[in-house]
Amino acid sequence: MLKQIPIHSSIRERLGYDESVTDAEIYADWRDRTQLVCKPCWELKYCPYGTIVEDYPLLPTPRASAESHHELLLDCLKTGKLGDGRPLDRERRAWFRKMVKAFRPEDHPEVIPPIFLEVPCRVFGHICPVFFVAEPFTETKTMRTQSRSIRRDVMLKVVRRDGQICQKCHESVRDDEVEFDHVIPFSKGGTTTVENLKLVHRQCNRRKGTSLDELLTDNPLGHLRTIVKNSAKRRKKA
Repeated sequence: MLKQIPIHSSIRERLGYDESVTDAEIYADWRDRTQLVCKPCWELKYCPYGTIVEDYPLLPTPRASAESHHELLLDCLKTGKLGDGRPLDRERRAWFRKMVKAFRPEDHPEVIPPIFLEVPCRVFGHICPVFFVAEPFTETKTMRTQSRSIRRDVMLKVVRRDGQICQKCHESVRDDEVEFDHVIPFSKGGTTTVENLKLVHRQCNRRKGTSLDELLTDNPLGHLRTIVKNSAKRRKKA
């Protein structure tokens, strides 16, 4: 078992745990939350919470980032200028002095445990409400399969659907190269179902991590053009 990072008091406070709850109990609780419940944007493809997300807690700023910001405020007060060169007005000067005076490095965690880094909203940064309000089951009508193992009938359906073509490089996949990739990673709440699996080469699958960045591309139109282009190439080969 991996060594658990001690949970800083600021994280405990924002997640609603008092001092009587042990780190082990918090880790166990959040393992259940993150394994049995997932963000609506992962599984339902939209957010039903909207700006209510901003009413939920933010994770504290890591100590190194907080200290860097503190140094920036001190520099602004010393030079009388903001980071972009604009003059520091009276209101901001008073605000910066207040923040500098209140700053204590020990109020910030040196490290935030990885288990908490997947739960903030990608838009607002606050922890998604689903991890506080949802029961420990999936948001859809079909219960999530709590296993990485893939049934043989599911494998066959995925192979037939994908035409034994790798969905990463779009080349033919030999029988001894077959692997199955979770579209939404299993570690992020993805299901082991036909809808969430795709056929890939073993070597192509090794190049994929558990990041959602591939799914939530910064250039969706470019991504769409690539998909259309690759589909056209496959039709010509057929």
